[in-house]
Amino acid sequence: MTIFGIDPGSQHTGFGVIQAEGDRITHVAHGVLSSKTSFDFNQKLKHMGIEVSSLIQSFKPDIVVVERIFLGKNADSAFKLGHIRGVCLFGAAQAGAQIVEYAARSVKKGITGNGAAEKEQVQMIVFAALGIKGPAQMDASDALALAFYHARNMEVESVMSRAGSRRPGNSGLPRF
Repeated sequence: MTIFGIDPGSQHTGFGVIQAEGDRITHVAHGVLSSKTSFDFNQKLKHMGIEVSSLIQSFKPDIVVVERIFLGKNADSAFKLGHIRGVCLFGAAQAGAQIVEYAARSVKKGITGNGAAEKEQVQMIVFAALGIKGPAQMDASDALALAFYHARNMEVESVMSRAGSRRPGNSGLPRF
């Protein structure tokens, strides 16, 4: 299963692609899409939409994981981020991928055990787990963290469902 993570941003949008097969997770690609500072916001939306859609078409993910918006101090920034997320979600939906969203805090907590962990700590853990050498731009490692976190969640759900079906008295037959 191919999982494509997206960390949307109006200037820089990170992406990370992994393959998940049971408990085996492998790195495929990661990077950052950047728009020119000379672009007005509408041009940035168009540029990011085209670039994200192109990547999604190239990697053909089964699942696209996108970071949820958090409302900081600047409402205008949150609205702009929402627009960028919209073009990312559109690209994923247009490709027919399943879309999943997580809050950054949930991802940090799931990977490090601390919802307030520093981005560098998350990057270090994800890169070690995926065998990636060297640092990368935070937008790219954040996107990889989203994909990695979702793959781990799928693995846990699979183990839990298998364990539930093996419980004594859980034959699947109706009880009388």
